[in-house]
Amino acid sequence: MTTALIVLAALLGLIAAGSAIGKFKKAPQIVESLTSVGVKPEQMPVLATLELLGALGLVVGIWLQPIGIAAAIGLSLYFIGAVGAHAKAKAPVAESIAPFVITLIALATTWLEFKR
Repeated sequence: MTTALIVLAALLGLIAAGSAIGKFKKAPQIVESLTSVGVKPEQMPVLATLELLGALGLVVGIWLQPIGIAAAIGLSLYFIGAVGAHAKAKAPVAESIAPFVITLIALATTWLEFKR
């Protein structure tokens, strides 16, 4: 179970950090995707910061379990919100798959954090 936790937490951390960097850099594809689901440009740095903090929390959580649990829960809620934003905006299924899969990874990571 520890191996699965490390693999999923690393994957989730890389996804969250990569997404945050794209938001901070205002990558056109990311900006377009976010604006299409109702995110305002001034909200993007806040969302990026939350993702980066979640990724950092997963790393710290390797040594401090409560931080890892909090980070996994935070990222789960973040990506549940992303799925909700896509659903509310009636985004095409193809655009909603990535946040849905990432939510599943985040929820699995949270579960494994509690089980260790």
